[in-house]
Amino acid sequence: MAILINKNTRVITQGITGKTGQFHTRACAAYANGAQCFIAGVTPGKGGQQFEGIPIYDTVLEARAATGATVSVIYVPPAHAAAAIGEAVDAGVDLVICITEGIPVRDMIRTRYRMRDRKAILVGPNCPGVITPDEIKIGIMPGHIHRQGPVGVVSRSGTLTYEAVGQLMETGLGQSTCVGIGGDPVNGLKHLDVMKMFNEDPHTEAVVMVGEIGGSDEETAARWIKDNMVKPVVGFIAGVTAPPGKRMGHAGAIISGGKGTAEAKLAVMEECGIRITRNPAEIGKLARAVLR
Repeated sequence: MAILINKNTRVITQGITGKTGQFHTRACAAYANGAQCFIAGVTPGKGGQQFEGIPIYDTVLEARAATGATVSVIYVPPAHAAAAIGEAVDAGVDLVICITEGIPVRDMIRTRYRMRDRKAILVGPNCPGVITPDEIKIGIMPGHIHRQGPVGVVSRSGTLTYEAVGQLMETGLGQSTCVGIGGDPVNGLKHLDVMKMFNEDPHTEAVVMVGEIGGSDEETAARWIKDNMVKPVVGFIAGVTAPPGKRMGHAGAIISGGKGTAEAKLAVMEECGIRITRNPAEIGKLARAVLR
């Protein structure tokens, strides 16, 4: 059992003929059940071609009709990535994972508005993707650092996702699913959404939640965790305190009016019963401790 994706997931790569799309599609297809999971690619004007045995279509709608795929991963350049998300949503996929970074905020605002009342779930943009270890990975994370196990991971930062996984592995803990939600100010799934999924997943026994400075998503999730979560949660917030209005790290990491600092977030998380650490090197040890 896992959340969002598993060995039965069937995937379309949008932007499969670009250098980035080719590189990561090849890597994902080589991981675990990837050869059976990655079944179509989309690049307008290149329908009828193939990439290493994967058929290419001109549109997501055509790819869906021909293959029945229900997930799309996007490596389209920033200027066209929001439109690619919209195309996948309109084609009826269940899940869209957008890896592309640098999408204009205005484009994402329009895209999120279009997605209202639609069934599709969006992960990203500007994210490493999603992996259910030993089953399937969709994104740019290094698959070899992951192993199947009882700990769910949700993080705004790609690099810190890998750090959290590395810490877990050092203590012998595998992961149920790891979700990189991205750090852009306008994105899809939030910490809260993923926490709800992990709370209902019978194979997830504990969760590591990694946040960043800026915004209030971590505090919102922490308050829900306090009232609803039946599994232990370990929390870490990345980022030093920045002057008000200054950006540090991801585009979403903006501190305003003294809110959104690492210390403010950690304080709320601790008040809500989350086992916090200020040292990323202690994430694995803390997760091992809460599982005991």
